[in-house]
Amino acid sequence: MPGSAREFFEQLAARTAGGSERTRGLTASYRFDVEGAGSWRVEVDDGAVSVSEGDAAADCVIAVSEGLLLRIVGGEQSAMGAFLMGKIRVEGDASLAMRLRDLLA
Repeated sequence: MPGSAREFFEQLAARTAGGSERTRGLTASYRFDVEGAGSWRVEVDDGAVSVSEGDAAADCVIAVSEGLLLRIVGGEQSAMGAFLMGKIRVEGDASLAMRLRDLLA
């Protein structure tokens, strides 16, 4: 499990190299605004993932605290549950947020 949001995003492209069955066909951009840690833009092109640090515009923007992000990617917290409790804010195409499970799993 990554120890920081930076570590998670630095490892994300390598973990998803070549895409997967779950992300194949997905073409979208995400921006993660992680409170106290920074912003990262994740580009998915037919399942191939690239990550860059920055706050450029994206199809779907996810605002989350670093601790919550780490609990979600560590499997300790449901992203949907956190969203329903108002702990995650989503802007833009909300249907893309539903696909995050495929990307982050």
